[in-house]
Amino acid sequence: MSSTIGLGVPVPKMLPVTGAWTLPFTAYLLLLSNRVVYQRIKHKQWIGDRINSEKDNTGNPENPDPLFLEGRCHLNFLENVPLAFILTAIAELNGANHSVLNYAMAALFAMRVGHVEVGLRGKGTMATGRPIGLFGTQGFLAGMAAYTAYLVKGYWGY
Repeated sequence: MSSTIGLGVPVPKMLPVTGAWTLPFTAYLLLLSNRVVYQRIKHKQWIGDRINSEKDNTGNPENPDPLFLEGRCHLNFLENVPLAFILTAIAELNGANHSVLNYAMAALFAMRVGHVEVGLRGKGTMATGRPIGLFGTQGFLAGMAAYTAYLVKGYWGY
């Protein structure tokens, strides 16, 4: 697949796998963002990360501050997904197998959704999805970085 630029010079699509995964990840990010906005509107808390800053219940897993909880869900996603996309794009540009990348991104998406929906938003904010999402995401990042290094091993003389 390619498109043309200028005088009809064909240019191949360079990141089809990474590009394909932008839609589900962005849609989920928008959901997380809107949950934060909903809490802000509901509690008329326009700035800050807690509904009642005088009463710090962020450490109470049974009754967490809803704004703080939704903010952490949003921020946890933003802390990991951009680097995952960068690593995936670098791997894809260096000839990674598209099936491997698709399976890896699908697994990452499931882990990130599980981390929030079955983890942070689960019973006591410490449900099963939280450690699976955390360690799975770390495994993805380490694995994708290692895979990318493997793809360019010739650069180092191996």
